[in-house]
Amino acid sequence: MFEVMVRLTFSAAHRVEDYPGNCERLHGHNWTVEIFVRKRKLDSLGMVVDFRKLKEIAKKTVSKLDHSYLNELPEFKKKNPTAENIAKFIFDRVSKEIKLSKVSVYESEGTVATYCGSGK
Repeated sequence: MFEVMVRLTFSAAHRVEDYPGNCERLHGHNWTVEIFVRKRKLDSLGMVVDFRKLKEIAKKTVSKLDHSYLNELPEFKKKNPTAENIAKFIFDRVSKEIKLSKVSVYESEGTVATYCGSGK
């Protein structure tokens, strides 16, 4: 099994509504996103997927989050823009163009949430 990953970053503000602490207040992060594709066999060039193509597809979604107040985006009007929900949002959007194995979202260097899909 082969797996490749591209890493992107974005800056955005959010708040976690009803959180019993500081995270309920408006604050921001410099988020890091890792997007993974896994395949059993390589293509004729010896690649899982062209890194440039994967990054190009991923940037379309991640750029919509950059320099935004995440709570105001339609996707997060009814759920908190936590790292977990952001990972699922990115996975679902990018998976429409390329099959992903998982998406990891880092709020900071030591905190990460990963969404692996429904397993279909």
